[in-house]
Amino acid sequence: MRLWTVAVAALGGALAGYLAYVLAANARAYCDAGWEAGGRFGLLFEMVVMLVPGCALLAALVWLLARRVNPAVGVAAVVLVLAVVVLWYFAAEGTLAGYPGDSGLCGPDNVPPWWPGWLPS
Repeated sequence: MRLWTVAVAALGGALAGYLAYVLAANARAYCDAGWEAGGRFGLLFEMVVMLVPGCALLAALVWLLARRVNPAVGVAAVVLVLAVVVLWYFAAEGTLAGYPGDSGLCGPDNVPPWWPGWLPS
């Protein structure tokens, strides 16, 4: 086993975790839903404590399990799992349905108009 491949998978997971945070933060800021001081702190705390390290660990574990089949399958599995986590986090934390947003730019579901309609939210 090459340790650098696990490190690359973990780094990709950490970047995916940060991307999930950025998506959720941008959606909250755009819709002004959950973007007060407590909401921003909660999102930042989740990113630092859970999201980035959790995605890094998840990517490393998926890589270690899936690479045994084929390295291409390992890469595809890591990308697929991280994409699902990013989309789930955005839907759960970035779009606060029913939260009274004040920007007037989003509907009652607080999904920003720049989010593609074919992706879950």
